[in-house]
Amino acid sequence: MGSLHEGHLSLVKRADSENKEVIVSIYVNPTQFNDKEDLKKYPRNIEQDLEKLQGFDNVIVYTPNDTDLYKENEKSKQYDFGNFINLMEGKYRPGHFDGVATIVEKLFKIFTPSNAYFGEKDFQQLLLIKTLTEQLNISTKVIGCETIRESDGLAMSSRNSLLSKNERESASEIIKLLLKAKEMYSKFDLYKIRSAIEKKAESIDDFMLEYFEIINLSEFSNISKTNNESRAFIACKVGKIRLIDNIKV
Repeated sequence: MGSLHEGHLSLVKRADSENKEVIVSIYVNPTQFNDKEDLKKYPRNIEQDLEKLQGFDNVIVYTPNDTDLYKENEKSKQYDFGNFINLMEGKYRPGHFDGVATIVEKLFKIFTPSNAYFGEKDFQQLLLIKTLTEQLNISTKVIGCETIRESDGLAMSSRNSLLSKNERESASEIIKLLLKAKEMYSKFDLYKIRSAIEKKAESIDDFMLEYFEIINLSEFSNISKTNNESRAFIACKVGKIRLIDNIKV
């Protein structure tokens, strides 16, 4: 959705190394925002984005307007992704994934890409897009790419630029919470892990934990073909900025 950082550019670099031509779409999709204020304040830096992409020889940039992709008063489609849609982002952002799936379906049908690259930071989204292609018999191969992090471990995000200096320091605690959960995973049950994470989160300035979950992806065989992989997921607000992250445990 623009405001490109090294995480985005890592996707472009990988796509560029594996394909003859690469299309980068930059579009803040309104139908995936359940909070109008969040949509309004989402960072947009199209001129800087284009500058960052100039170093690539085989990249085409697509920067549509709302009217290029949506008819007047068009709403997101309704999809059936099973129970996984009711967890985490699906639970806390009603309609979000229908909006994501709607725009991804539109872009896939416009460009019919051989491969599409998505970051693992939005892991739940990644799984749902893979499911979308299966349900609609779209031939595009959806490829997940490792989360790119700042030197202190904070997952790169366009929203990071909205953090104040103190909030940025608090945000660096997110990865520490996930690593603590990973350390505890083989020794304690989820209740004790969650309690420890919640207690630690309460001690962080300007930090409000929205959810913390550890999920074994094999429980959602209709979504994930990954065998017995568990991941810890977190969402929080640092000040007024909402951040998410996850790691394999």
